[in-house]
Amino acid sequence: MDQSPSKKLSVSLSINDEIRQVEIRPVDTLLYVLRTKLGLTGAKPGCLNGDCGACSVVVNDTVYKSCIMLAIEAVGQKITTIEGLKDSPIQKAFVENFAFQCGYCTPGFIMNCHSLLLKKPHPTYETMKEWLSSNICRCTCYEEINEAVLSVIENREKPMNNEIEKDEL
Repeated sequence: MDQSPSKKLSVSLSINDEIRQVEIRPVDTLLYVLRTKLGLTGAKPGCLNGDCGACSVVVNDTVYKSCIMLAIEAVGQKITTIEGLKDSPIQKAFVENFAFQCGYCTPGFIMNCHSLLLKKPHPTYETMKEWLSSNICRCTCYEEINEAVLSVIENREKPMNNEIEKDEL
């Protein structure tokens, strides 16, 4: 099979619990395909080198920066974008805690926090801070974002044994 950058492939992507058929080139990033081919513009182009997190999506419950992931790598994976969360607790918490300013980076932060809460439903404060450090916002402090995540954690049932979480990264 010709793997030249201009050769198009027809692939199926599982995005937001829907199978989407799309033509891609082997060199297309997931971010490019989401935005230009599928009209899912919630993931934002920021640095385009994996540093800022504005393009974060969740693939099989793990957060990924879609600007450095090839779309071909997402075939057979379960992809969730900000459009697929549909009023999730973390989205509501961001609104209630004013955890955004201009809003450009907010979808990436929400996706990162969503993945954190899938992986670690009761993370320690230190774990939360570590996860949030992979996203960058230039127009606000992170205090409101921290409060949003903490409010979701506090609204969940406490573990039955009341043990402190043992972080396993």
